[in-house]
Amino acid sequence: MYDTPQTGLVGLAVLFVLILSGVRIGVALGLVGIGGLSVILGPEAAVIKAGVVAIDTLTRYELGTLPLFLLMAQVLLAVNASGDMFAAAARFVGHRPGGLAYAAVAGCAGFGAINGSSLATAATVGSVALPEMRRRGYSDSLATGTVAAGGTLGQMIPPSGALIVFGIIAETSIGELFTAAIIPGITQALFYFIVIWLLMRWKPGLAPESERAPWSERWRYLARIWDIVALILLVIGGIAFGWISPPEAAAIGAAGSFVLALRRGGLSRTQLFDAFEAALKTSGMIFLILIGALVFSVFVAVTGLASAASEMVTAMHLGPVGTLVAIAVLLLALGSVLDGLALMLLTTPILLPIVRDTGMTPVWFGIFITRAMEMGLVHPPLGMNLYVIQNVTKDVSIGRIFRGVAPFLASDFVHLLLLILVPGLALWLPGVLA
Repeated sequence: MYDTPQTGLVGLAVLFVLILSGVRIGVALGLVGIGGLSVILGPEAAVIKAGVVAIDTLTRYELGTLPLFLLMAQVLLAVNASGDMFAAAARFVGHRPGGLAYAAVAGCAGFGAINGSSLATAATVGSVALPEMRRRGYSDSLATGTVAAGGTLGQMIPPSGALIVFGIIAETSIGELFTAAIIPGITQALFYFIVIWLLMRWKPGLAPESERAPWSERWRYLARIWDIVALILLVIGGIAFGWISPPEAAAIGAAGSFVLALRRGGLSRTQLFDAFEAALKTSGMIFLILIGALVFSVFVAVTGLASAASEMVTAMHLGPVGTLVAIAVLLLALGSVLDGLALMLLTTPILLPIVRDTGMTPVWFGIFITRAMEMGLVHPPLGMNLYVIQNVTKDVSIGRIFRGVAPFLASDFVHLLLLILVPGLALWLPGVLA
């Protein structure tokens, strides 16, 4: 009687109200999912179904990928991996016009490859790069905008926490998602380099040139990060070439991070406990969100809301590109008021069937929605990365940071459109390495 798309819409409205009123996303998803299933199937069946979903989720082999990669990131963070990466990049390109801005983007990409979180990438690289950029006379808007935008690379460059979550929600290969993210991640960084180059051509005073580091110093700093780079290449390359599965790669990465820490002088007991605590807290939070999202997706499936939405979009005859552009506009609108993970978990059960109807695969959609999530992190009014950067540079107004990130956000729109028009950006490499 109540298993109709209208019931799904009511549940969706209630979910929005709960999220916007401050209820934790995992709790809100779980409450709406169980409440909706109780109305449709009855309270006892709803609780049993939720329990089955929870047990099935927590016993998934691939779920071990997340806490291990988080532990790897925390250990490398404790031994100043982000600072070393930025310092090495700065020695090679820092003397060029805007060189430290290039180095900040490169540092964000490098740290994103071991961290998987945009907020953490922006905060850690920002704490190292921003003081140095400002000391050398860089414009506050260029410095803060570069790091805020570069921080979003943490979501795309594998191993990415967002892609792991999407893989579990959409029941899609995490290894394929990681491989598919490599080219979009590289091209995203290249787009940011182009923005910096254009800004330097337009207004050279934004970033004065500085002294060139001698080659002896460059090699010394490069020697400080070769082990980190080797570990990243082993983890990502192993997954891409199919030598190891993502959980195995995560285990190797976590173990390798401890070896690197020992090589660099070891970890104190406090640092070790803090690393485990941070990894466990974040993992527990994400596990709760995952369970809530999967219960909510069962509710959406039972109501037929996803099928109805797909039929409605098909009836509009927008064509594949028009449909994907419309989805992009919807994601960007929601991303301006919703947290990135909430955006992914809320929309995937509804939008994935529509995307499949356009001929796109779940792997492509995983990259697409992650890219839209990243834009939400630097898109007003929420723009969490911008507030993270303001916390690092408290004397710079949020308006100035918004203006600084605007050129990079413009390049993000172009990059997202390119991903729609040239899906091979995400699908070519997994096809070659399959």
